[in-house]
Amino acid sequence: MKRILGMALFISLVWACSSDNEEVVVPPTDGTPEEPTAVNFERGPMLTNWADNIIIPSYEAFSVQMSALTTSFETFKVDATTTNLVAFREAWLSAYIGWQHVSMFEIGPAESVDFRFSMNTYPTNTDNIDNHVASGMYDLSLSSNRSSKGFPALDYLINGLGENDDAIISKYTSEEKDALLAYTEAVLADMSSLTVEVVADWKGSYRDTFVSNDGSSATASVDRFVNDYIFYFEKFLRAGKMGIPLGVFSGSPLPENVEAFHKGDVSKILFLEGLQAMQDFFNGRHFASSTIGESLASYLDNLNTIKDGEDLKALINLSSIKT
Repeated sequence: MKRILGMALFISLVWACSSDNEEVVVPPTDGTPEEPTAVNFERGPMLTNWADNIIIPSYEAFSVQMSALTTSFETFKVDATTTNLVAFREAWLSAYIGWQHVSMFEIGPAESVDFRFSMNTYPTNTDNIDNHVASGMYDLSLSSNRSSKGFPALDYLINGLGENDDAIISKYTSEEKDALLAYTEAVLADMSSLTVEVVADWKGSYRDTFVSNDGSSATASVDRFVNDYIFYFEKFLRAGKMGIPLGVFSGSPLPENVEAFHKGDVSKILFLEGLQAMQDFFNGRHFASSTIGESLASYLDNLNTIKDGEDLKALINLSSIKT
């Protein structure tokens, strides 16, 4: 878990949310007081890079994957064969991997629609799903149904209804097939509508609102996003994906709390993808590109931040390489 430790180095940094061109004291390594070092870092270009080259392209790619997931379901709905189930499952995994690149952006449009909790609250409540399917009565917009929808619910519906593909297919060809298909369709419709809304808002007015809010107050874009970024790392990536299932907090493993429990061989894939997405964002890497722009890493460069005699940015990225 050296990569986790690398990101923790960044989180241990006291985030100096100072105004542009303000003098910031970089802590000395030998205990000797130093004169304040002038820091000239403009947040505007970093916010522009985040919005135009990372956040919006990540959302756009995820939207395409969600459309492909819906298309694969429509094919399965018409012809519930093993071949179509496997294709549906592959589209689910592709979209789930894409989700790892947008889950950290719980700000603005995503925050207003409760995107993260709506899309990926796990473990999923299988009893609740079974009751919804049986009754045909449910409202997925209710917060009480967070654990009955999203990717984890689809995980149960396409991976957990039986011990193998034949057993799962039998569910979708039995008397309950219409109810199962209706619930699966409702889950996908909820996910798709939320995705469309978030992407549209980012590509609409929110992009300019986000970029222009380049000050240093607690409500400015950089300050808010960094706080959310750290919170995501601590609660959802480190604790949610790893610490809780491993029993770090409970004293004993809780395997049922792992992401994608019903398709357990992909939980590591999802975790590593999420960690890589965080690492790429830290470095300002454009989505699906090797191009690097202004970022938290370049901010640390500007601060010339040192930890234990070594450059903090280099330590973070070196830990990533050693994973």
